[in-house]
Amino acid sequence: MLQVRASPAFLASTSSPSSSSQEPTSFGRSIQRRGGGLISVAAPPQHHAARRSVMAAAGATKLEDADALIDSVETFIFDCDGVIWKGDKLIDGVPETLDLLRSKGKRLVFVTNNSTKSRKQYGKKFETLGLTVNEEEIFASSFAAAAYLQSIDFPKDKKVYVIGEEGILKELELAGFQHLGGPSDGDKKIELKPGFYMEHDKDVRAVVVGFDRYFNYYKVQYGTLCIRENPGCLFLATNRDAVTHLTDAQEWAGGGSMVGAILGSTKQEPLVVGKPSTFMMDYLAKKFGITTSQICMVGDRLDTDILFGQNGGCKTLLVLSGVTSLETLQSPDNSIQPDFYTNQISDFLTLKAASV
Repeated sequence: MLQVRASPAFLASTSSPSSSSQEPTSFGRSIQRRGGGLISVAAPPQHHAARRSVMAAAGATKLEDADALIDSVETFIFDCDGVIWKGDKLIDGVPETLDLLRSKGKRLVFVTNNSTKSRKQYGKKFETLGLTVNEEEIFASSFAAAAYLQSIDFPKDKKVYVIGEEGILKELELAGFQHLGGPSDGDKKIELKPGFYMEHDKDVRAVVVGFDRYFNYYKVQYGTLCIRENPGCLFLATNRDAVTHLTDAQEWAGGGSMVGAILGSTKQEPLVVGKPSTFMMDYLAKKFGITTSQICMVGDRLDTDILFGQNGGCKTLLVLSGVTSLETLQSPDNSIQPDFYTNQISDFLTLKAASV
């Protein structure tokens, strides 16, 4: 259980090579922070960092023997956007690939930084796309935000202000937390008349920021007031993704743009609960009793998916069906190298056939 006292100043996360965002975790060591309190945190073990350095020097290996990778792990964790689907369109070969892995007795888990839906809502999306996925196999960053607040015993008599969409609200409700904000604040405007003073709820003790298509200046100001003026108010981010796939036609500004606005006005780094924070990895490992060395993380982003797997001590597979191109992967400026890369997860099928 994470022990929190005084205002938050958590260990820096590595959501990107240059990021200094904070990373929550439910396991680890105690360090001194600003404000005099202690907090338990977990940095990735040194051997994981050393392994990343070796991988960066050697470069990623193109996946050629899918069977060998499949047989080497018990669990596959899949990102969703850019791996399973793009927007509302299923990527070719996904159903057959998941069926193959299940037939081999592999546990499948789906982890997404997209906080717009709850786990139940994501279950419906999988169903609409013709995929049979249990709700217990789905972990969205909306759920991670609620799970994190539960892990620190966030007081039920205090409130959470949400800059985000329905998924965060639903998960907070399921966890029993009081909340305000969300889509209902999307139409609110501020009339900047002389002497205007904006009130805010003094009982808000956490501001959760996720992707928000209804983002506006009212939300920026309200969240800023809560973080700056309410003692000990937490600033949580579901993710800091630069872009997202709202459609399969192009990339769209991601949740990181909303988080960046609040960071800019508060001058406080967010505590990130989504990838690449190890919070969800620790949660999954504990829930399912998984040894992380028996997990392969499959994703399309280097600075979230692959780093998430590496920080957790997992094998990593980058697919080029989403954000990251082969040119980006092989660029001298890229220091994040997965164990393997391939075009898309359906290569498990063709590479298997080719190896017979």
